[in-house]
Amino acid sequence: MKKIFHLHEENKNSDRVVDAIKHEIRKYLKRERNKKLPEGAPFWIFDCKAGKNSQNAEEIPVQELIAIIDKAHAENWGECYIEIIAKPAKKSVTPQKSEEAE
Repeated sequence: MKKIFHLHEENKNSDRVVDAIKHEIRKYLKRERNKKLPEGAPFWIFDCKAGKNSQNAEEIPVQELIAIIDKAHAENWGECYIEIIAKPAKKSVTPQKSEEAE
C-alpha cells in the first residue's frame, strides 16, 4: 500500500479522520497477515515508510505506524504519506547441537 492520507477534511472532525486512517492501516495489516504464506516462510514482515510526502519518507518499524499518524496530527501536517510493503520472512536456520557418541 502506498497512499497519501489527508488529515484534515472539510466538514469532518480531524480526530475522527485520524481514527479512520488508523483503522484502515490496521485493517490492511490484518488482511496481509491472513494471506497464505509461500512455502518455507514462517510469517510476513513489513517494510514501512512514513513522512509528509513520498520524497522525504523515512523507513520505520511497523510498530511505529500509529505513532507516526498521531505525531502528524499533533504537528498539524496537511497530509501524511504511508507506504507498507508485505513480504514473506526468510526462515532463519538455527544451528542444532550435534550429539556425539562417546
